[in-house]
Amino acid sequence: MKTNEKIAKAIVFIVLCILAVVWIYPIFMILINSLKGDTFISTSTVFQLPNAKSYVGLENYVNALSSKGFAAAFGYSLVITITSDVLILVCTAMCAWYITRVKSALSKVCYGLFVFSMVVPFQMLMFTLSSTADRLDLDTPFNICVIYLGFGAGLAVFMFTGFMKSIPLEIEEAAMIDGCNPIQTFFQVVLPILKPTLISVAILETMWLWNDYLLPYLVLDRKKYMTIPILIQYFRGSYGHVEMGPMMACIMMTVLPIIIMYICLQKYIIKGVIAGAVKG
Repeated sequence: MKTNEKIAKAIVFIVLCILAVVWIYPIFMILINSLKGDTFISTSTVFQLPNAKSYVGLENYVNALSSKGFAAAFGYSLVITITSDVLILVCTAMCAWYITRVKSALSKVCYGLFVFSMVVPFQMLMFTLSSTADRLDLDTPFNICVIYLGFGAGLAVFMFTGFMKSIPLEIEEAAMIDGCNPIQTFFQVVLPILKPTLISVAILETMWLWNDYLLPYLVLDRKKYMTIPILIQYFRGSYGHVEMGPMMACIMMTVLPIIIMYICLQKYIIKGVIAGAVKG
């Protein structure tokens, strides 16, 4: 039996190593090509490691950072990610608290709608969304967070509701007896208890918000505002030539912060998912 367990663990380890290589390989390819000159990034040389002839050091990174619009695009991406993340976390946590504590037909319908929104394809409403955002002045980096709240609420409410069911109601009743009103109870008692799921949802939403391309492309006025994913496609020179080196460097600088954040906080994702997977 022990021999079979060792063989099974070895097989699982090998499979996981293969999957890790599959996921890391594209990032590695972007990294090595970001250190090459444009003329050495082609279909025949894209898989080759940099050599003395093709290596340009940090030149591509300098060109990407000094390119027109990079600083503004980075700032807009940061604003969109932070404002949308905060809005999603606060609003969905309060909504999940209401759904869990108020046992009514309305709360059940609301929960069902939030769960249903997770399976609705974005393509079904992308065209009407664009015109609606334009009419409601939601086509700026400072207002688009309202749209992101709608798309990110489904998963967040689902995870928060699962964790809320494990919080004893007596804790909140004790806070009420001590003189806390509902707002104070939520922010001073419930929200700190939600920390594992709160961090998990924040990480998952941040990864989505930072890397999202389609929604800002459809909604934002690209003559005024561009996020980092949109800017990447504009690394073009004269006659439609694509500046592959700076583009690869820009992609690497875009991906790296999310990778670092995920590596540092990945344990909270597991904790939050496990905490939210309770039987109600």
